[in-house]
Amino acid sequence: MTSKILGLGVPELVIILVVVLLIFGPKNLPKLGASLGKTVKSLREGMAFDKKDDEEVEEI
Repeated sequence: MTSKILGLGVPELVIILVVVLLIFGPKNLPKLGASLGKTVKSLREGMAFDKKDDEEVEEI
């Protein structure tokens, strides 16, 4: 049984990781990871904020 992450198998994820390493280089990967993490965090906060707005509108 193989594990799937976002519909991708292990070989596909390894190829993507190698391509990212070749494009950005090992020195820039921490910066890339940090900016990606901040982006995901802000998207989640925005989605949570929208949910709160929808719930408030339904209560009125």
